[in-house]
Amino acid sequence: MSELTRSVTGVDASNATTRGVRIEATNHDGSFLGKTLAPKKFASGVNSGFAFADLLFGLDLGNAPAFGFAYPDWRGHLDDVYFRPDMSTQVEWEPGLDAVIGDYWLKDGTPVPICPRNLAKKMTDRLASLGFAATVAVEIEATVFEESIHEARARGYRDLTPLGGSAGTAYHLAKSKDWTGYMNAVADRLDAVGIEWEAWSDEDAAGQIEINLAPGDPITVCDAWSRTRQIMREVAFDLGHTVTFMAKPTAGYGQASHINLSLQRDGVNAFYAEEGPSEAMRHAVGGLLATIEGNTSIVLPQITSYRRLVDLSGPPVTATWGISNKTTAIRAVCGHPSYSRLEYRVPGADANLYLALAGVLAGVVAGLERKIEPPEPVAEMAWCMPPGEITRLPDTITKAAAALEADPVLRDLLGAEFVDYWVGSRRWEWMQFHTEGGDPLAELSEWESVRYFELP
Repeated sequence: MSELTRSVTGVDASNATTRGVRIEATNHDGSFLGKTLAPKKFASGVNSGFAFADLLFGLDLGNAPAFGFAYPDWRGHLDDVYFRPDMSTQVEWEPGLDAVIGDYWLKDGTPVPICPRNLAKKMTDRLASLGFAATVAVEIEATVFEESIHEARARGYRDLTPLGGSAGTAYHLAKSKDWTGYMNAVADRLDAVGIEWEAWSDEDAAGQIEINLAPGDPITVCDAWSRTRQIMREVAFDLGHTVTFMAKPTAGYGQASHINLSLQRDGVNAFYAEEGPSEAMRHAVGGLLATIEGNTSIVLPQITSYRRLVDLSGPPVTATWGISNKTTAIRAVCGHPSYSRLEYRVPGADANLYLALAGVLAGVVAGLERKIEPPEPVAEMAWCMPPGEITRLPDTITKAAAALEADPVLRDLLGAEFVDYWVGSRRWEWMQFHTEGGDPLAELSEWESVRYFELP
């Protein structure tokens, strides 16, 4: 426990050795935002919260105000929203600096309805009202380059050198020392702040890595996800390299953020049944498939997100599920009392995990509440299927936004204010791409590299 923690819980703040506290949260696009407070200032606002201008939900990734859709009454004139720290997340980030994650609230004491962490908590609570608790795990994919962030910026984030060599394919151990040195340094930082990780490995693309965080409850895992990505950036900066979580940072392979999910009821895995998928698993799959087209907008948030959706390249392209079938959008792992789970394979590496999980849990809740039965699982390869034989996922940002706008289930569960706001922001993103220099015919345009390489 740091000296600051003791000061907040009753010791005079003047005795604190910590020089500051960084308060942290994501915005809608998944950018990690916050400010650093003096210990005395932080102690004074632990209960009341800290003011942030509402523009944190009003600016796009190019730092321009987004227009063209209705603002709620708490947005539009730079009024304040209030960050409330979750003290259970407090860690010593580095010597002299503590960090605390939180979420955003309105002046009247109600949660900001489009705050990603609030939405994830809302859907976790809705699931709990049905008698279920969720355990989730996430796979973080990223690409690391030899160049420093300053050189990457000077090059427009293009023509960079993959760290560890140009070899592709996964799991190679014949990587140069700088690659393993980077990942060892990341693991050391994760250990230091108490984030449990299970594995890391070489991924398909040159310079690409995957790190698996330990399973946990949805909010704890989302908090770990946000901090892990920050650590990966900071370690890259310290070592003179750069890292990106773009969905497709080069013309090669894309990057994902697969979500693994199981449900527990009275401490027992509700997805397990000896004969195959349990009733709860079937209904969860049914709800996930019923909402998958609308949820695609949430889990594939940016223009580049849709460049991943290429048959035979890894990501799912159809609204399908299958048992142990990694070509489908939802993979069911069955037959084990502990490990029976669903893997939601649609999200890109650029997805905001808080929002992605909120959407996924909304689909699960809908399936459980409405007892939605899924279609038969797909046993064959779900890529390159004949046109019209099976539903394909929306393959552009505007098609996905239209699907979300038309989805009554997600509108009901996530809230009309969030859905209308999100759809408007995605259409704004489409307009910016087409009016500021994006090239829809390129495999990856310069506009996308500049906009998405560093943020989110």
